[in-house]
Amino acid sequence: MALKATVFKARVQLSDMDRHVYLENNLTLARHPSETDLRMMLRLLAWGMYGNERLEFTRGLCADDEPELWQKSYSDEIELWIDLGMPEETRIRKACNRAQQVVLLAYGDRAVPVWWEKNKGKFSRFDNLTVWFIGAEEGEALAAMVERTMDLAITISDGEISVSGGEHYVTLTPQRFK
Repeated sequence: MALKATVFKARVQLSDMDRHVYLENNLTLARHPSETDLRMMLRLLAWGMYGNERLEFTRGLCADDEPELWQKSYSDEIELWIDLGMPEETRIRKACNRAQQVVLLAYGDRAVPVWWEKNKGKFSRFDNLTVWFIGAEEGEALAAMVERTMDLAITISDGEISVSGGEHYVTLTPQRFK
């Protein structure tokens, strides 16, 4: 018998002073059985970093040909493709050919700088690619905020991201690789 996704609800108040975007949205996140709390919260963080009314979560881990989040135009063209982790260059190339803008949130431990050094030359040819790095300590603090029903406030100002909810408050400063 296959395991089913766990559904999480998040009411998010987004105040992005850098982009002048202010939203309140009720989001539903389905966490795949093999997905960690960290990865799910990074999907939520990515929504906060690039969120607007049309950015939506995809089938994610269940579909190899889809990102974690995307924004499509009204004519069904991919305007924004957001992925997580340390994918192979072939996946990034395919994404850059399909979407107007591609964003990658690399996260975790010491493996990320090694992965970046190995791939930065290949990635430099993609003008529509942005790569961010979230450190392990910041990610763990974000993952500690997970609850089945969350009421979160995400504030972005001068490149710094503050996430608060319940008893938790996390400040992240994503490092831009590209």
